[in-house]
Amino acid sequence: MDDTDQTQTETPTRITDPLTNAFGSLNDLAPELASLQDLATRGSWRSILDKVSRARSLSLLTLPHHHLTYLSYNALALMKLRRFNDAALELDSLEDFNSSGYQYESYPHAYPNRTGSMVPFSLRWLHAVLPFKMSNRQEGLDRFYLLLDFVREKLRQKVDEKLDLSASAWRKREVFVVNCLIGYHLSGKEFGVCLNLIRDLLKNSDDFDPVLVSRLGYIQMQIGDLEGATTSFNRVEELLTSKKSDETVVELRNLVNRNKALVYLIGKDYVSAVREYEECIERDGSDIVAVNNKALCLMYLRDLSDGIKVLENALERVPTVALNETVVVNLCSMYELAYVNHSDIKRTLSNWIARVAPDDFDSSCTRI
Repeated sequence: MDDTDQTQTETPTRITDPLTNAFGSLNDLAPELASLQDLATRGSWRSILDKVSRARSLSLLTLPHHHLTYLSYNALALMKLRRFNDAALELDSLEDFNSSGYQYESYPHAYPNRTGSMVPFSLRWLHAVLPFKMSNRQEGLDRFYLLLDFVREKLRQKVDEKLDLSASAWRKREVFVVNCLIGYHLSGKEFGVCLNLIRDLLKNSDDFDPVLVSRLGYIQMQIGDLEGATTSFNRVEELLTSKKSDETVVELRNLVNRNKALVYLIGKDYVSAVREYEECIERDGSDIVAVNNKALCLMYLRDLSDGIKVLENALERVPTVALNETVVVNLCSMYELAYVNHSDIKRTLSNWIARVAPDDFDSSCTRI
């Protein structure tokens, strides 16, 4: 069963620093940056490499922060394309992130009245995540904990300075980094560490985070604490009853339904789980976690035909959301169980993927 809603952290595609309001637009921040961001959003990673190479060769990058921003996009594109050694070479070309060479005040003529680091946060994140991609888990964990210390120190500074907007942004970064760490520790079945991380985060938060509390419930389920998980999930549902109609209600309702479905799955009540996922899909057809998990429940109920239809319809309706390796692996597994000529069917799917998938999609997941 896919537990994406509890364990997955999204890879950022926006490299620029949201804390600065000194620039009116992306292109004011760096040359043709809006175009780079658009390419990243569409998964056109090879085009990003070409664009960065062109900007460097034509000497379009005139300020220090231009080079760092473009290097961030280049490293991200290389990682997305699984060219990890090349990404490592790119990152190794940098000095220590705390070097004075990366401080605005070191260039008073270029950045009058600006202080602090010009290193994009996403570059720090890429530096932490790269060792995991190169099978060096311990170094990756060490870098992530150093990044967490950095973020928390910045958060303390902003709180002390009563800069509420900046503090809020750094708080979101703290949650993001902790979620990354929880994901890596979950993959190693280090549930005690995960519980400590998430409880520490919740304890120090002024706001109730339903996604974070739901994730706590998921971890509690992993260690067999069904009572604790139910309590966590009920807290999320209680928040829903206090919400009025706004843009967050659909997302919150779906979170509640997915939490209920997980409880049903523990008891192998797949029919009830399907009902919860169907409510999610009716509310939001792009809820790919609900779509994927509904299909798997149908497979467990030996209804392969409907399970296949659920995934195929999602790929047709919302390909930009549904086209990920998990969904395709599950669909191909169902093909293998349902059809004698599954190789031909998977080949048709693979040809369609080749036409519409982003550059970083792993086509080997079709197992042709």
